[in-house]
Amino acid sequence: MKKFFIKTFGCQMNVNDSEKIAGILESRGYQKTDKPEDADVIIVNTCTVREKPDNKALSFIGSLKSLKKKKKLILAVGGCLPQRAPELIKKHKHVDIIFGTFNFMKIDKFIENLNSEQICEILDGPIEEEKKLPLVKSSLETPFSAFVTVQRGCNRFCSYCIVPFTRGRERSVDPKLVVEEVKNLADAGVKEVCLLGQNIDFYRYGNVDFAELLYMVAEVKGIERIRFQTSHPAGFNEKIAKVMSEIDKICPFVHLPPQSGSNRILKLMNRGYTAEEYIEKVDMLRSYVEDVCVSGDFIVGFPTESEKDFEETMKLVERCRISHGYVFEYCPRPLTKASQMEDDVPKEVKNRRLKELQDLLKKMALEESSKKVGKVEEVLVDGRGKKENQFSGRTKDNRVVVFEGKEDLVGKFVKVRITKAFPHHLEGVLT
Repeated sequence: MKKFFIKTFGCQMNVNDSEKIAGILESRGYQKTDKPEDADVIIVNTCTVREKPDNKALSFIGSLKSLKKKKKLILAVGGCLPQRAPELIKKHKHVDIIFGTFNFMKIDKFIENLNSEQICEILDGPIEEEKKLPLVKSSLETPFSAFVTVQRGCNRFCSYCIVPFTRGRERSVDPKLVVEEVKNLADAGVKEVCLLGQNIDFYRYGNVDFAELLYMVAEVKGIERIRFQTSHPAGFNEKIAKVMSEIDKICPFVHLPPQSGSNRILKLMNRGYTAEEYIEKVDMLRSYVEDVCVSGDFIVGFPTESEKDFEETMKLVERCRISHGYVFEYCPRPLTKASQMEDDVPKEVKNRRLKELQDLLKKMALEESSKKVGKVEEVLVDGRGKKENQFSGRTKDNRVVVFEGKEDLVGKFVKVRITKAFPHHLEGVLT
């Protein structure tokens, strides 16, 4: 039996794409391995949203050259990086197959058709096979929790973002196929699903919008938790908040990236909302779901960002009680409108702002997590912790909890009384 190894860089959608690739290969008789040196086929699924993942992927691809000299294997590179710049992958002569974001579902065909010539197939848009992806069985990272892609691509064209150029225009999956995939996952023992979309609030298929899709997915028996991401502040609406308040299965967690708290910078970013409108959305959400956890992404050092602009971002974090956050220093990406602007914020200023914002988010996280001390939380156990006999899992509002337990708890829901709070996790005891 031939074996394959997959290395995934980037977002949850890349993870889900890799799970689909693994499912396709397993259906063709391949066996998954965690060791690249044992593989007959190695697949690298790349990300290009920032320069750092570009470099990481290229470094990993380069490191495989010595392995290919030692044994006969097929090396395939796909995802957003070759979709943007296939020439960067072509330079690596030891790569056999190059594909993009629109045709990863043809991986088995690429392998079958490979001869002495390098295969490079980069398409400009989706193919018919993409519509059948919900029917492809995934090889899951965890058997009890799964991603389900319901919307791909983006029409927003934020000035800093390369996604519309690597993932294409916005397109939604037939809700009947979404429900069928969720049912298949439930039958396989999955208890938690996370619905994925580049801008999931803009999901629409015929007369079905995202709120309606949530109602439909919630009816699937066996699924006990429903998560979704990523939301866009311009698309998140009261109808979605109302569904969250009505259906207990839907987790009280929303990833709602503001990117900045400055209206001037938001306009330059082409985000389509103001800081005031973002605050209104968060307030509206909390009026329906009082204990909801709101997380966000932030960019510091966007072209022309002043100290005043940055301070407005800090104020937004405090005002909205954003308790989880990812902060990135602005980095120009090819093809984007912002790449034509002068990257005029000094590196040392970006570094300082990044640390200050991270420190504030850490403070917010600790304050919000401390409210959990003494309470009993339902936790889905997902694996071992760092210490002996320690296990970890997540609450409904996506907080990590560690506690002493046993191996047979993995994949199960348990009740944990919270005893200590930290910025990035909670500690507790089983009840």
